[in-house]
Amino acid sequence: MKFICKQSVLNEAVTNVSRAVPVKSPVQSLEGIKMYLDNNTLELTGYDLELGIMTRIEVESTDHGEFIVNAKLFAEIIRKMPFEQISVEIDEKLKATIKGENAEYNILALSADDYPSMPDYDTSDGFSISQGILKNMIGQTIFAVSVSDNKPILTGELFDINDGIFNLVAIDGFRLAVRTEKLSTDDKFHFVVKAKALSEAAKLLKEDADSPVNVYASRKHVVFDINGYMVISRLLEGEFHNYRGSIPKNHSTEVILNTKSLIASLERCSLLIVEQTKAPVRCIFDDGMVKISCSTSLGKLSDVFPADISGDKVEIGFNCRYLLDALKAAESDKVKLLLNGGLSPMKMIPADGDAYTFLVLPVRLKN
Repeated sequence: MKFICKQSVLNEAVTNVSRAVPVKSPVQSLEGIKMYLDNNTLELTGYDLELGIMTRIEVESTDHGEFIVNAKLFAEIIRKMPFEQISVEIDEKLKATIKGENAEYNILALSADDYPSMPDYDTSDGFSISQGILKNMIGQTIFAVSVSDNKPILTGELFDINDGIFNLVAIDGFRLAVRTEKLSTDDKFHFVVKAKALSEAAKLLKEDADSPVNVYASRKHVVFDINGYMVISRLLEGEFHNYRGSIPKNHSTEVILNTKSLIASLERCSLLIVEQTKAPVRCIFDDGMVKISCSTSLGKLSDVFPADISGDKVEIGFNCRYLLDALKAAESDKVKLLLNGGLSPMKMIPADGDAYTFLVLPVRLKN
């Protein structure tokens, strides 16, 4: 069987589906891309038994058949082909010949007989959302996903949709992130998607795309239909943390400050913080000023900048990186910090609106 196609089209498809291909697998076929040729359509699939990415491209062919090529090798070959038009031919002995004018590669392919089938999915139960909005929602929450397997359910993000309100939620035990948008749906959804699947889906989402992303959820799987790509992921099972009950309803101190000012101050602190000591950053909010200090074996830093502060004085400690992650995800010029003393979680919201809510747990300070 043989097909001819544009190098740029094949390169993009191979690059994207390769993201679901494991680098090492006990099943050799899973280290490859499955290609199914049906006349003028070539279907490409990458799958690691948890995450699958599939797409179809147009090619010139009258043949039928399927085969597997090593994902890493094939992607590098296609990427380095300097010619716009390339041909791929597979003979009866599964020898693949890849040509581009005077350049010709010969590699071995594999039979697709042992390639696992992708999960069946149903497109009757789902919702649509702007690609740019979903990309932004993932970007503003994924920093708070747990990287520990102690609670597997927290290695994903909760899709909580009810009464037309979509909350995307991530928790790792030290911080919480909730990103909120309105949706034109009356359906209810409550499922948890692995962070890896969301990260790969986000790479395919385009902020300026005219077409929305369609999200289909079943009992065990979720499917993201994005610009001709189908991203299929197994859902995480278990009970997600009651995030609504964790968000404080009241506060005794309110601080509105310039986001860049606090980020800059914390980044200065990070120069002194080494992984071994994990020294906290001390923050004092009082009398219209934010005072930041840090002391480690490398040295000391004290910093101060103005802010709009109302309520009680607060002295509180934070893990520098955790606080920085939340501030950078805020993506706004000003943020509002709501506090209840030095031992309760700090709530961060936009200075205007309610698009996101971040919580950061404090670190107990030594006198």
